[in-house]
Amino acid sequence: MAYLSLSASLRTLLLTLLCVGVCGCAGAPAQEMSNARQAIKAARDAGAAEVAPQKLNEAQSLLEQAESSLQKGDYKGARRSAVAAKGRATEALSAVQPTTRKESG
Repeated sequence: MAYLSLSASLRTLLLTLLCVGVCGCAGAPAQEMSNARQAIKAARDAGAAEVAPQKLNEAQSLLEQAESSLQKGDYKGARRSAVAAKGRATEALSAVQPTTRKESG
């Protein structure tokens, strides 16, 4: 009898975890979009437009793609583009930082 109860509990737990996992992935990528916007702003504020304009433009373009995907309900595509936008913005910011250190040192 205890075996059946454990089996049912295990099944319920696995089903719950599966639902949470699926629902967590299916939502709008609000955090990723926010992270990308903040990274682009930080890069722009640090002077990436002068030092790494191509990377900054790529980041902005990827963010626009993410926004377009989001409006179409393509959350997976929006998330992918937003993460890529943050990555490009981080690269642009990294290009600025060595220049800033040289000037201050």
